[in-house]
Amino acid sequence: MSDCVFCKIAAKELPSYQVYEDDDFMAFLDIHPIANGHVQIIPKKHFRWTYDVPQFGRYFEVARIVALATKRAVNSDYISFVTFGIEVEHAHIWIVPRFKGDIHEGSGINTTNRIEFTKDEYIAIQDKVVHNI
Repeated sequence: MSDCVFCKIAAKELPSYQVYEDDDFMAFLDIHPIANGHVQIIPKKHFRWTYDVPQFGRYFEVARIVALATKRAVNSDYISFVTFGIEVEHAHIWIVPRFKGDIHEGSGINTTNRIEFTKDEYIAIQDKVVHNI
């Protein structure tokens, strides 16, 4: 889909802080994160919803691999998996590291408070995740 930002990232027409890639899927740091280490995992082909992805089980296996690497990289207590799919109309799984006492305390995810990182901070997080995969 030519106007889809995630399709453009998958095609490498837009830059990203990529942490994982295979023939079908790509993972990269969210540029408007809600937690340190917040990652987006997308299919490279355009599908509207996560449940539309033909390799659904493999998609979540990739999410598990990236989640465990991210958990180790940022030393989080656990990881939340979120599949909103509303902000960008391309299937995506959020990997959200959770920390004791964070703004996401309890069962919900607070999407209104975003964190800003410098380019150097993004690169440092990216490097830690990549080295834990």
